[in-house]
Amino acid sequence: MLEVKSLDVAYGGIQAVRGASLTVGENEMVALVGANGAGKTSTLKAIARMHDSAGGDIRFNGESIVRIAPHALIRAGIALVPEGRGVFPRLTVAENLAMGAFIRDDKAAIAQDLDHVYAHFPRLKERAGQLAGTLSGGEQQMLAIGRALMCRPKLLLLDEPSMGLAPLMVQKIFEVITAVAREGMTILLVEQNAKLALEVSQRAYVMESGEITHSGPSAELLADPRVRAAYLGE
Repeated sequence: MLEVKSLDVAYGGIQAVRGASLTVGENEMVALVGANGAGKTSTLKAIARMHDSAGGDIRFNGESIVRIAPHALIRAGIALVPEGRGVFPRLTVAENLAMGAFIRDDKAAIAQDLDHVYAHFPRLKERAGQLAGTLSGGEQQMLAIGRALMCRPKLLLLDEPSMGLAPLMVQKIFEVITAVAREGMTILLVEQNAKLALEVSQRAYVMESGEITHSGPSAELLADPRVRAAYLGE
């Protein structure tokens, strides 16, 4: 479904990503792990067209998307849950979720999807009329994921969903991510918590200093002494 070929991303004179290549198959959850500053978010932003690539190609369902506008990418079927959540703080929870469905006009299906999001995140239903800016960090992460699901994406991009959250909230968020994946959602997960990402994904790529250094089945990477020493503290 997604193919990234020899991707370069630069900010001014600084090259954040160098020749990165990765693939994500349909109905697959793939993780991109690495230390802070490794280039993971830059890679995801390039895929989501939030930042122009300096070289290489990005193909979605066989079509290059390197020149497509970010808003058109949503219609193509790619949704990003950004690092830092990016909720609309002065809109209610319900209004934020409605914003996720702004490209759709199938009212009955939208209502069905809203019920589905609330089933995954009952706390959002309890706070449907509450301003998003007054939610806790974990609740805002739930809302950001729910909002992305409301556009019925074919590919869900998740950028650091565990960042800044308490362990119990991280567990809840990843339970839902795993459940969504089991329902058939294709997911590219960027996550600094390598152990957690490798435990929930099928395949993974390790990024260091802007380059992909290791890749393979997540279970194999989780057992790799080099990966364990570098990212799991063992």
